[in-house]
Amino acid sequence: MPSSVSTRDEELLARAIELGRNGIGHVSPNPLVGAVIAREGEVLGEGWHQRYGEAHAEVNAIADCGGVDLTGATLYVSLEPCCHVGRQPACTDAITAAGIGRVVVGSDDPTEKASGRGLGILRDEGVEVEVVGGEMATTARLENQAFRKHARSGKPWVLFKSAMSIDGKVATREGDSQWISDASSRELVHVWRAEVDAVAVGIGTAMADDPQLTARSPAAEKQPRMVVFDSGARLPLDSQLVAQAPQVELILIVSRAAPRGAVEALESAGAQVIVASGENEPLRVSDALRQLGTLDPPITALLLEGGPHLAGAFFDAGEIDELRLFIAPLVLGGASARDPLEGMGATTIADATRAISLTTELVADDILLTARLREW
Repeated sequence: MPSSVSTRDEELLARAIELGRNGIGHVSPNPLVGAVIAREGEVLGEGWHQRYGEAHAEVNAIADCGGVDLTGATLYVSLEPCCHVGRQPACTDAITAAGIGRVVVGSDDPTEKASGRGLGILRDEGVEVEVVGGEMATTARLENQAFRKHARSGKPWVLFKSAMSIDGKVATREGDSQWISDASSRELVHVWRAEVDAVAVGIGTAMADDPQLTARSPAAEKQPRMVVFDSGARLPLDSQLVAQAPQVELILIVSRAAPRGAVEALESAGAQVIVASGENEPLRVSDALRQLGTLDPPITALLLEGGPHLAGAFFDAGEIDELRLFIAPLVLGGASARDPLEGMGATTIADATRAISLTTELVADDILLTARLREW
């Protein structure tokens, strides 16, 4: 971290990053941003981006100062301030108008309309700008992986969750899988659903379980969009997903070979149909994700709850960014019992995907293992 950034600067920037997390589940496709304004280490105001389309973190922090003269004050912000006019005015204008003399930034904004432009504008206006490095910068970037992946690739960030036994099985040899994980683990999944833009399953899961895919959490203010990878347009018209389609957006990913009549019937029932191209499943997964990223509003964060077949296709496509695996205190055994990931997989240990980071925590009787596979 640059020597001009003090320990107190680090503390206040860490607070800004923490504040940004209050926007989880409310601001997509915008990024999570938190801001703190201080003078000589004393906090004058705080703010975060609370909801999509509403005031940004910097503006909220300035307002929280209650009209205090901010000339020469320092703004700590988790993400590079925006310099363009969208649903809200440019934050760089608000910063310079307030007389703020120094800005400490946690991470860059990788979008084409930003990407350092805001920092250049602030410097041109005589504002001292510090961009941190090291662990603080990594923490700030990790807060916005969905935003960053979409900005750089046009595709949603993908979180794969599964529940397995100690011996790595997600179902018995007869296909029984309910319930491997503890009730507390399943409640946590509902929290995750409320935090993402969409939840995805394959047609096998949709037909076997007839799921709702809704976020049944007291804190849920919105429902994620429902995505079904259904190459043959086989989703039953009397399924719960179709029944919910008028209230919760249902998106079907089909192949070019899907029967026209079945596609039209599902569209008439309220489903949006996306035709994915590609000569194999991994290529069709990547094309589907690209199209999901172009919707209005785009899907920038996807929770993959599909079975082993679909999960394997995502993995082979290189489109799983993070895994969260609940390991239950059960042993299933059985050569034909299913694993969490199928597909082709790696051919050698040298070809295996190595996690960037790995953490564990207890959730009731389960162990939650979180593996981050790539950083954006």
